[in-house]
Amino acid sequence: MSRRGQVAAGILLLWVAGLAVLARRELFRPAAERLATAGMRVGPSASYFLVRQHGEQIGFASTTVDTTEASIVVSDYMVAELPVAGQYQRATATTRVTLTRAMRVRDFTYRIETASGPVEASGTMEGDSALILAISASGEPADTQRIRLPGPVLLPTLAPLAAVLIDRPRIGRSYTLAVFDPLQMRASELRMTIRAESLFVVTDSASLDRDTGRWVPALRDTIRAWSLVPERAGEESSPSPLHVSWWVDELGRVVEGSQAAGMQLERTAYELAFENWRLDTRERPERPTSARDILEATAIASDAALDRNRIERLRVRLEGIDPAGFDIDGGRQSLSGSVLTVTREDSAALRADYTLPMQDTAGFGRWLSAEPLIQVRHRSIVDVARELRGPHTDPADVAERINTWVYRSLRKRVAIGVPSAIDVLRTRSGDCNEHTQLFIALARAAGIPARGAAGLALVGGKFYYHAWPEVYLGTWVAVDPTFGQFPADAAHLRFTTGAVTRQVALLRLIGTIDISVVEASERPGGVAR
Repeated sequence: MSRRGQVAAGILLLWVAGLAVLARRELFRPAAERLATAGMRVGPSASYFLVRQHGEQIGFASTTVDTTEASIVVSDYMVAELPVAGQYQRATATTRVTLTRAMRVRDFTYRIETASGPVEASGTMEGDSALILAISASGEPADTQRIRLPGPVLLPTLAPLAAVLIDRPRIGRSYTLAVFDPLQMRASELRMTIRAESLFVVTDSASLDRDTGRWVPALRDTIRAWSLVPERAGEESSPSPLHVSWWVDELGRVVEGSQAAGMQLERTAYELAFENWRLDTRERPERPTSARDILEATAIASDAALDRNRIERLRVRLEGIDPAGFDIDGGRQSLSGSVLTVTREDSAALRADYTLPMQDTAGFGRWLSAEPLIQVRHRSIVDVARELRGPHTDPADVAERINTWVYRSLRKRVAIGVPSAIDVLRTRSGDCNEHTQLFIALARAAGIPARGAAGLALVGGKFYYHAWPEVYLGTWVAVDPTFGQFPADAAHLRFTTGAVTRQVALLRLIGTIDISVVEASERPGGVAR
């Protein structure tokens, strides 16, 4: 090769190398860096949605985006009349997130309000490494804590917007985002993949039909959208976004969305989403049909006739689920392949290996301490716990006293929302979650380590979603103040432990799990102690 040819070849190689460096820099930039650049393209918008369940509208939702030169404010609102236990129960959820123009969260407020009272979580970022989180319920003083973060995070509700801003949507493309769930109080990675592309006809505006008094579509628009499906990014993923899938347009705005329990969002004009629903609520039947009832629709029929109060040992086959991320194996439960064996604790397990007050709290500080919605040090909780404990030093005896008191003191009433222990003590009513929260608060105030558990329990020939406490007596023992059982029967299938907000993981089971009874051993006569 001539000298001139060598120089030309060298220039060509440098040019190719430069292109490679540029391509690598652009194609493999961290998602946070690409998101920061794309955030400048976000403009103000407003979207309105029908909220449907099994094809019938049960509520209304909206998303608004407001922008300034320095910030982006995203507000989500949803209100729904949920058919639960033979009646309609209204619930509202509001989220307001302030971001910088680089799509970094500055602060947020997340509020859920039901007949049981409001629960609010608010957070303020300290740079990208810490979050000051405050959680309060029913007007009680907020529980505030500082949570360390691995880096910049988003709230799960921002995932569709962020994913599409990071890169142009294309079938097969995946995105991984760091998200923070305010109710579970932890950060995790959320991976989303575009599975399909389609066209949707969306109503942009509506007009009033004078004859019927209802709003009807006026103008429609054809929109291209992509199916964005969240996937698990490891066992520690925040479960809450895993049961939602979206169809989003090229600006990251939701066109349609699906959630657990047959709930769906459908973008449309405001009048069709809200005004028509408001008119429909006046004409609906007073009570929902059993086919629409969320409790009945999510129950799983048992293939064997069993009396739960007498079940000492139960073996069931679980099909249709991935056990990863659940607390299925351990303690009274053992999982072998797809077969789960649950054994009710015997009298030996009810003889604690310590006396009250507990001298060595090493390893149990978490299960003796106050936490959001479990106000262990509140004067009212302390007074009741002290009265129930009295002079007794046997943890099993005191735990049974608390279990019996909660069972007898609370009016059994189905409720929705996230319960607060002090609020339950004041209202003296609720379902399994209220019973569990109050029991845990009283047990911890009495010096007994306690934690929540949730999963499925057999009631009337069906497995229903249920919550109950566990107390530490040398080993973790399941008890049930809702049913008045100490210990709980073996027809309690535990899937999660910890805070009540961990129950969102159970949404992974709805519509997928199948249970068949392999073997059941019953006590010959009598009921649970």
